[in-house]
Amino acid sequence: MLVAALIEARQSMGMSQVALATRIGVAPLQIKRLERGIGSVATLTAVMAALDFRLTGIAPGKDLAAQLRACRLRRGLTLVDVAARARLSRTTVANLERGGGTVATLLRLMKVIAPRARRRAQERVYWSEGDKADRDVRFTPPEFLARIDDAFGAIDLDPCGHMLSPVVAKRRILLEEGGDGFVDDWSGGLAFVNPPFSQTLLWLKRAHDQWSRGNVGSIVCLVPVRVDSRFFHETLSVEADIFFLLGRLRFADIRGRSQHTPFSLMLATFGTSVQQRARWAEIAEGYWLTRSRGLASLPDRPVVDDDAARDIDTALDQPAQACIGAGDALLGIGGLEGQVDDLARCQPEAATDMRLRQQQRARPGLRQPQPAAGV
Repeated sequence: MLVAALIEARQSMGMSQVALATRIGVAPLQIKRLERGIGSVATLTAVMAALDFRLTGIAPGKDLAAQLRACRLRRGLTLVDVAARARLSRTTVANLERGGGTVATLLRLMKVIAPRARRRAQERVYWSEGDKADRDVRFTPPEFLARIDDAFGAIDLDPCGHMLSPVVAKRRILLEEGGDGFVDDWSGGLAFVNPPFSQTLLWLKRAHDQWSRGNVGSIVCLVPVRVDSRFFHETLSVEADIFFLLGRLRFADIRGRSQHTPFSLMLATFGTSVQQRARWAEIAEGYWLTRSRGLASLPDRPVVDDDAARDIDTALDQPAQACIGAGDALLGIGGLEGQVDDLARCQPEAATDMRLRQQQRARPGLRQPQPAAGV
């Protein structure tokens, strides 16, 4: 089931086995073997990341190994219990929970601890009508590009270019000509990224990587507002300058028809100057988000099975605005202390994780939007 879903994900992106192998830096034979259920978990996780392939029906965790361990603990099973049920050795199960092992043993383990695991459905990112092949191809409005030029300067690189795109850049990486912005090194003073929105997170990670390596001086990404990922909280909010756009932009498709986005947009910029950001605030409607002062670290959710623990987890996951009103809104979290204490007696590890989340959620001082002049 998992292998078949991986094949479908690759094919839906129009990617060959060779292209996928090149993207993750392995031999094409490894992809071919993986799609037959043969290979290492390390290769599998690299492929999942390249395809933005995420699972549902499995416990939360920072990676697949952490999710496996969380599933086992959630069911209240020991390594010995799981090994017996999956007909694997205890050492093999422990190795899988460390990110090692083979695909074959992983599938046997998942049948026991995560039998309902499946691919998480991708968000619909296209609008109105359009053939399947072009639903993810939308072009930045020329008038918006003119403002980019005004504030940030001429564009040196378009790493996810298209033959019909109005982006004017000294260098364009085009899939039609065999280029791949995920494989080819970036270069130049300024890169402008308007990626396929179904792969927004992958492109943001690629942009951050190329900027961190010093391959490009600065990067401006035009992407949907997505603030629910760990990458946004731990990396973007700390290292990028983010501008929330007021209103909606009107994008054109490959036929020249245009339509407003059904979602909000933001600029995520790396390496831009104070003067450039101030100029952008003068000519664009919206505001710059104040950066986090330190690296955020989001703890994994507690991995327990009883109803009281799930109630605590749900309360801690309420939207941040519930904390703004004070008093009554905070009592819901504070009143759960007794339940956490009860949980500590039977599952001390999970209770420790819960207290850590509770302390982080209860911290005062939500960041508030600041005027551009203070950037």
